[in-house]
Amino acid sequence: MNRYLSFTLATALSASLTGCLDMDPVSSITDRDMWTNEGQFTSFVYGVHSLLRDQDSENLFILGELRSDIYSAASTGWTSESNQAQEITGNLLSEQRPGLTNYADLYTNINQINLFISRATDTRLLTDSDKRYYLGTMYGLRAFYYFHLLRSWGNVVWQDEPSTGFQVGDLQKAATPAAQIMENIKADITSSEEQFGSDYSFRDDRTLWSKSATLMLKAEVYLWSARQMDGGEADARTALSALEDIRSNVSDIGLLDNFADVFAYDNKGNREIIFALHNDYNESQLFNGQWRNRMVPQQNTLNSFYASATGARFDLNFNGNIYYPLATDLFSCYNSLDMRRDATLRAAYEQQSDGSTYIYRGCFAYKYLGTTQSGDSYRTFADDYPIYRYADLLLMKAEAEALIGGDPSDEINDIRRRAYGSNYDAATMAYGRMAGDDEGIEEVLLRERLKEFVFEGKRWYDLRRFGSQYVLKYTSLTNADHLLWPLDADTMTNNPALEQTEGY
Repeated sequence: MNRYLSFTLATALSASLTGCLDMDPVSSITDRDMWTNEGQFTSFVYGVHSLLRDQDSENLFILGELRSDIYSAASTGWTSESNQAQEITGNLLSEQRPGLTNYADLYTNINQINLFISRATDTRLLTDSDKRYYLGTMYGLRAFYYFHLLRSWGNVVWQDEPSTGFQVGDLQKAATPAAQIMENIKADITSSEEQFGSDYSFRDDRTLWSKSATLMLKAEVYLWSARQMDGGEADARTALSALEDIRSNVSDIGLLDNFADVFAYDNKGNREIIFALHNDYNESQLFNGQWRNRMVPQQNTLNSFYASATGARFDLNFNGNIYYPLATDLFSCYNSLDMRRDATLRAAYEQQSDGSTYIYRGCFAYKYLGTTQSGDSYRTFADDYPIYRYADLLLMKAEAEALIGGDPSDEINDIRRRAYGSNYDAATMAYGRMAGDDEGIEEVLLRERLKEFVFEGKRWYDLRRFGSQYVLKYTSLTNADHLLWPLDADTMTNNPALEQTEGY
């Protein structure tokens, strides 16, 4: 099913932002002609998901992961390719080197969402079930977008009305304090839950936002609020309740036995997925094709290195560039018995002058393998990209339990039991018995989340949520005043009411 190709109606209504609110607004004539039948509303919903996938997914990945310890702070040595995001991976951000500009263009789809909500709220063209599902989806996605903005820039402009005419009004709109943004996010989550009601169904192989996605977001939001915004135990209990809501009302979810199967191209929409961004061969590739250009090595590079310390050659039809180099020691974070390592990373070894010794030089992404169709020379990385999956539910539940003084053992052990498979030994691997468990529950959870979610856009956010001490301990950042991202000069010029992010 070519799911996201035929949404020209929604795409035609996209509002491009050159500043926070310096919009190129939708024509009111086009907008009036748009909302005339059920199919146009449905196409618009899928169009919003299409923009999330094609325009925003890589930027959300960058915001959530690229500043973390997964990536090298400098250029990679073993591939001889340059680090094209060194200001991000090296945490060298400034107004002159902001990493991402114009709030990562996230307001474009926020305006689309606002437009849908304003038009769908009173329409009679949709069935009641579709109308409620779609509004639940849109309130959830708006909260999702603003949660990324909050964690990245703190104070940001709150805009919940669409631009539908050529007179937008006063564009000099100041940022809203982060505390109020958080309250607005929580309110949107409540609205999403109310619209979904008792409908816990998944649609389109779990690539359409659902009530379960809203509840996962709710847990993540309230855990952030508990730790970072003085929400304390009460917010931790709310997060726990959201996760238990999913487990109580959704039967077709759980961990797959084999970690690699979660991401397999021919296993999309499996029971571990709660919400994913859809890609498919001849439709769309991971990060709109940029995975090949950022994360996997050239074939010539593979031909120059070895797949193991025994001198085995690579048998991979990858061909790309590594412009986001991984930290050399990432591979060693995993126990060799942990199946997540070889399903996530591949190590590269270099032959020494004696001709029989091979030393480890670095690693590269292997989690998303895509597909090779008949006649193709190289792989096409058209994997679905998971936003929420059941493993995240378990580890967030363990975190919430720990915050309220509960027992996180069961959830951690479920994760480890799957990770080690037939090699799992409760006597040495269960929570409290594995090396490093005596360092405290926060270190344990951060370690498990790192190994579980590499390349899923979570590590930087995890470190930030747990506290600045972990950011400074594990990443290249040395200045705690730079936990947030700076605004670029053009964005502040286009909206003079904005002020530079505090600390820059």
